[in-house]
Amino acid sequence: MHLNYSLTVESHSLLCERSTYLGSELTTTPRTSAKHPVSSPPIASAISTLICASFTIFGFVLTRWFDANFYASLAMWIVAYVAGGARPVRESLSAMFAGKLNVDTLMVAAALGAAILGDWVEGAILLFLFSLSGTLEAFATYRTNRSIESLVQLRPRQATRISKETKSDDIVEVDLLQIGDVVRVRPGERFAIDGIVIEGESWVDESTLTGESEAIRKVIGSVVYSGTMNGQGTVLVQMTKAIADTTLERIVHMVHEAQAQKTPTQRFVESWQQPYVIGVFISAFLVFVAAMLIPTSSWYDAFYHAMVLLVAASPCAVVVSSPSVMLSAIALAGRHGVLFKGAVHLETLGKVDVLAMDKTGTVTMGKPAVTEVWTTHGANVARLLSLAAAVEKLSEHPLAIPVVEEATRRGIPEHVLELKEFHSHTGLGVYARVDGVWVGVGRESLFQTYHVELLPGIVENAQRMRDAGQTALIVIADEERVGGVIGVADRLRPEAARTIATLKRLGVREIVLLTGDHERVAQAIAKELGVDEVRASLLPDEKVTELTRLSKNGRHVAMIGDGVNDAPALATADVGIAMGGAGTDVALEVADVVLMRDDLKGLPMAVWISRVARKRVRQNMVFAFVMIAILVLSTFFELPLWIGVLGHEGSTVLVVLNGLRMLWERTPAFEKDTI
Repeated sequence: MHLNYSLTVESHSLLCERSTYLGSELTTTPRTSAKHPVSSPPIASAISTLICASFTIFGFVLTRWFDANFYASLAMWIVAYVAGGARPVRESLSAMFAGKLNVDTLMVAAALGAAILGDWVEGAILLFLFSLSGTLEAFATYRTNRSIESLVQLRPRQATRISKETKSDDIVEVDLLQIGDVVRVRPGERFAIDGIVIEGESWVDESTLTGESEAIRKVIGSVVYSGTMNGQGTVLVQMTKAIADTTLERIVHMVHEAQAQKTPTQRFVESWQQPYVIGVFISAFLVFVAAMLIPTSSWYDAFYHAMVLLVAASPCAVVVSSPSVMLSAIALAGRHGVLFKGAVHLETLGKVDVLAMDKTGTVTMGKPAVTEVWTTHGANVARLLSLAAAVEKLSEHPLAIPVVEEATRRGIPEHVLELKEFHSHTGLGVYARVDGVWVGVGRESLFQTYHVELLPGIVENAQRMRDAGQTALIVIADEERVGGVIGVADRLRPEAARTIATLKRLGVREIVLLTGDHERVAQAIAKELGVDEVRASLLPDEKVTELTRLSKNGRHVAMIGDGVNDAPALATADVGIAMGGAGTDVALEVADVVLMRDDLKGLPMAVWISRVARKRVRQNMVFAFVMIAILVLSTFFELPLWIGVLGHEGSTVLVVLNGLRMLWERTPAFEKDTI
């Protein structure tokens, strides 16, 4: 199964305590360097399962159709028992030495009981199905680790380093590179490091990290990431992070941690698993004693009834109910550019009913741009922009940049014949003489200071733009009687309004905008987005206070921000969601969920997946408990052992498959407003 980027988990990990036997065949360790263990497929487990099945069938066939000597069939069944029961016995003994009882103990006891009763076939079938289930889990875990390893292998082992002494190209091992080294990356090569482009220009495919299919332009000063693919240009990159701290390595480390984390549902199940197993053993013993007290009941019948109860009451299906769903859901989210840092966060997001959103960089692009140009009657828009850009090119004010960029975007010539007398007035604006014409750009007070007439309509339209949340830059060319207003604002992300509408349809009851901007700007943005509540002019600590208020009355609150100045709020919320984690260290460290593609379209997908996953967990839990109840009650109506075995293991397989179904789930096309 192909993933857009293999940082995700393709399937469940240790679905049941019995799965701990993977330690001998599959090991993963926390990151301490850029080295990672190499996993191997659980071949031994598969062979043991195959031997168990084969010899069970051979023994049955010899007895049933060839009327063979009993001891010949017994030898076959003993081999089947050893092949299928070696791992459960090992795990059961290990648990008992640690003072615990687990599902393996129940299965081993049931198989031994069947052998004592002479029902070797039923016991062998039980061990085969138990072994088969464990083998399937082992292969799923192997695929999980292989997917992570394939991501690590995206980083080249060698790189072309520019020698500081000779300035020549040297081929060196990547692990020998140090922060500050300069590496040459040619067309078609993968970047081996995280760094900054210091020479050259290219287009880079970052889909391995973000899932974004479109190439990203990289120029001098742009950040590049290990494992991404260089396009047609040759670039020089200066290394800024140690190999073990690259974005690629940190993502791999977080995925390993996500596999190890347990949801509240899992912890709840584990909290009563051992008492439950002890209770099952006690119940089986009491059933045996009670049956022995019945005059018409034989020792065989009493013991048989107790063994059937052991199998029927085994909680394995309950144990695997949550992890089989959650880790499959993490994989599904990863395909859509959403990184969950643990199943616990996925489960929590599924319960969120309040979403707090930062404004700048989250619902907006985080970069001011020209949104509107209004001119007085008869004035030419191109001429107005040309004059404004000519003056603003010398200005150091942040709003000068979008004016110059807008003129360039429209193809308006940047050069001027003559620019003199440039002056900048803090808080007022700038002015200069362009081709002999006095041109001012700024607020009304600038023109009042220099006794320049404000042409009709300018004040009214400037105020209109401000009421709409824009910054109004008044432009007047005095001698030419040319005037107008340029509206500059941090533009909304194209998908922002649709995302909020989709979240409400998904069941998020309240969406709140938290911003440090002025109330007027915040209200204008909120009106366009359709949010429920606005809190403006907030400092970072005040956002934390607002989140505390929103979380009252047992409400679950999520916060989405850019991961930098929103770090305290992200850490305070029940679930912190960061935008664009590929480029933000703080986002990777603080947030619980990272939208890797740096757009809001992944947010409805994350919420939808979380809600579906919680629904599947409930389905699994109900089904597992109902099956246990049916099987246990059936034991009092002479339920055969082999039906108990099939019912128990069959329910476990169905629960696992229901969880793995998340991997093939058809997701809604949120960009088309469908759910």
